[in-house]
Amino acid sequence: MTTALFAQYLFAGITYGILYAIVAIGFNIIYNTTGIINFAQGEFVMLGGMIAITFNALFPLPVAIILAVMTTMLIGAAIEMIFIRWLDSPSVLRMIIITIGISILIRELALHIWGESVRALPYFQGNEISSVRILGTNISPQVLWVIGTCSVIVVCLSIFFKFTSLGREMRACSANRVAATLCGIDTKNMITFSFMLSAGIGALAGCVMSPITYTQYDGGTGMAIKGFTVAILGGLGNSMAAVAAGLLLGIIEAFSISVVPLAFQDAISISILLIILFIRPHGIFGRSDIARLKEF
Repeated sequence: MTTALFAQYLFAGITYGILYAIVAIGFNIIYNTTGIINFAQGEFVMLGGMIAITFNALFPLPVAIILAVMTTMLIGAAIEMIFIRWLDSPSVLRMIIITIGISILIRELALHIWGESVRALPYFQGNEISSVRILGTNISPQVLWVIGTCSVIVVCLSIFFKFTSLGREMRACSANRVAATLCGIDTKNMITFSFMLSAGIGALAGCVMSPITYTQYDGGTGMAIKGFTVAILGGLGNSMAAVAAGLLLGIIEAFSISVVPLAFQDAISISILLIILFIRPHGIFGRSDIARLKEF
C-alpha cells in the first residue's frame, strides 16, 4: 500500500469516525441525563442536513445551517415533551420501543416532505473537485471542515459539562435525580435540554457531512446503528471514550475496503457490536464497576 493510498484511507476513516463519535455522544448525553437510549438519534443527523438544504434555497449557507440546527433542537425538545416527559418510571424495553417508534415516525414524515431523492448542501469551500494535498494525497477541503467542526463540538461539550453550572446540573441529574431535585434543580427541564443538545450537535454534524455523504430521508438509520456501536464500544455514558471508539471504527471500516467489498461495510459494525456485547458489554474503554457519568 502506497503512502498516498494509506493517507486517503486514514482521512476517510477519521472523517466518518468522528461523525460516528458525534452520534454516540448524542446517545450518551441523553443516556447520562435520563438513562434512556434514544434510537432516534440518527434521525437528528438526517434532519439537520435536510432542513439545511431546504433553508439554503432561501438563505445563505451559514444562515441555513444555523436555522437548521435551531429547528432540529426544537424538534428534539418537542419529542421529549410529547413522548417522554409524561412517562412515570418506564421500563428499558418500553423506552426502546418508544424511541424506535419515534425514529420510524420521523423517517416517514421526512419521506413525505422531501421524497426519496438524494440531496446535498454545497461544499463550504470550493467544489467537489477542489482538493488540498496532505501526506501525498488529495483531500477535499470539506473533509477538513468535518474534522474541524466535530472536534470543536467535542471540546466545547467537554468544557460545557465540566465548567458551566448548567453542565454540572445535568451531571447531577444523571448521578441522582432525586437528590438533584431536592437541591432545587429542575430535572424535567434538564431532560428536555439534553434532547435539545443532542439534537443540535447531531444536526450540525449532518450539515457538515451533507456535501460529502449526501442526505436522504432514511440516512438516519445507518447513523444510529454506527453511533450506538461506538457508544457501546467506548462504554455507554463515557463520551470521551466514544471519540476514541468512533475513530477506531471509522479507520477499521476505511481500511477494510481493501479487503472486503463496500457492500459488506455495515456488516463490520454489526459484527463489532455483537462481539463487544458478548465479550465486554461495558465497552473496551469502560469498567463495569464505575458510574455511568465519568467524563461528561
